Amino acid sequence: MRKSIGFFGGTFDPIHLGHLRLALELKQQLALDEMRLLPCYIPPHRASPSVDAQQRLAMLQLALNDCAELHWDARELQREKPSYTYDTLCELRAEFGADVSLSWCMGMDSFATLDSWHRWQELIGLAHLVVVARPGWKIPMTGPVADLIAQHRADVSCIRAEAAGKLVILEQRLLPISATEIRAQIQANESPQFLVPDAVWNYIRAHGLYR
Repeated sequence: MRKSIGFFGGTFDPIHLGHLRLALELKQQLALDEMRLLPCYIPPHRASPSVDAQQRLAMLQLALNDCAELHWDARELQREKPSYTYDTLCELRAEFGADVSLSWCMGMDSFATLDSWHRWQELIGLAHLVVVARPGWKIPMTGPVADLIAQHRADVSCIRAEAAGKLVILEQRLLPISATEIRAQIQANESPQFLVPDAVWNYIRAHGLYR
């Protein structure tokens, strides 16, 4: 049977329960053998993270200590340059070979602007794209991203059937948690407890982050 691995990227600034629950549900719904969370070094399409790469990685590692079904992957942090998904997928494809199924997971907000990404038209040839619907964001109906949907959309059964080349759109239960709001709470001297894992909140307090 074809091995199937999922990847969920982000700044994780900080990692919170919404990230973790979404990653776990994607692993289960797509029947993945592995799900990896990849913190980016410098996001090309948004402001740089508030804290440094090693602190974000440390929080991610703490968050995953008690979850055997999710794993972290620090390859984008090791490159120390803008984290282009194309570069990451090329590296992953070279590492795992042509037969392993790779799925790159993202929110509809990111997917809607996919045509602004570096070498975006080549991503679908390297991995399946799994898009999670988000409140307030609709599936593009016109333009190049809509054309990509029309050409490649399929259901979850394609994830194991093929190594790459399909687009899956899912509706998941999304916890209304925002890293931006968590940072704002901490800056206002309020507690984000129960929005982030306890180990992450303890780390934030111990290192005085986001103040």
